[in-house]
Amino acid sequence: MPSRLARSAIAALLLAAPALANSGRAPGSHDRPEHPSGPAPAHAGSAPHWSYSGEGGPDSWGALADEFKTCKLGRMQSPIDLGGADIEGRISVRANYRPGQMSILNNGHTVQVNFPDGSILSSGISHYKLVQVHFHTPSEETVYGVPYPMVAHFVHADHAGNLAVLGVLFEEGAHNPELDKVIKAAPRQQAAAHVVGGVTLDPARLLPASLAVWRYDGSLTTPPCSEGVRWHVAIQPVTASAAQIAVLHAIVGDNARPIQPRNGRLLVAGVN
Repeated sequence: MPSRLARSAIAALLLAAPALANSGRAPGSHDRPEHPSGPAPAHAGSAPHWSYSGEGGPDSWGALADEFKTCKLGRMQSPIDLGGADIEGRISVRANYRPGQMSILNNGHTVQVNFPDGSILSSGISHYKLVQVHFHTPSEETVYGVPYPMVAHFVHADHAGNLAVLGVLFEEGAHNPELDKVIKAAPRQQAAAHVVGGVTLDPARLLPASLAVWRYDGSLTTPPCSEGVRWHVAIQPVTASAAQIAVLHAIVGDNARPIQPRNGRLLVAGVN
């Protein structure tokens, strides 16, 4: 079961409150760098300011607040490099995703789409409800040290509040029609969640044809870096056009946490 700190982080992540003061917003949400084309974060209140560069950057997260100490002391931190898996194995992952009306926000960290009930990720015998998807440019994960230009993290929770993430890597290539719905609706400045009238987003259309995944146990990739997150990253990437990737990057900036040590964790590469 998650610790009390992890539960509070999970609750904040799932609520995805957009009206957040300071860059030390709700634990588990995603900060943005100092980036000229994106919104400047507010600096109000006493919450610790963190970012992806400068004094509040990743190397300092664990020292910014006591509740962030896992960012420095944790032994199961994310992201990790996915090259050189320990073993290959059959990993049963199924995404039963359903189209729904799109609710989108810019929380000053990333562009995020919240989903209504009804979409489920199954990992082995565990089942998780799809809660939201958000984006990092470049990808937080690397493969043999090489990042992809973008990744989408589909965040799920089970009935007990345990989290599972499905990462989908994007490579430059063909235009992605479903992603285009997100890009066209994405607020260019910080903005609260709002429903986009007349737009239905099908998260299944953002997934690759194969859900063979890398599988490992990790953490949130932002403060408070709470551990106990079940990570899956699809081995097969999907495509987005160079223009699409550039637009999302212009909004969110370089919002990727550096690679963290494996510390002996088992990394499994799934086979079909």
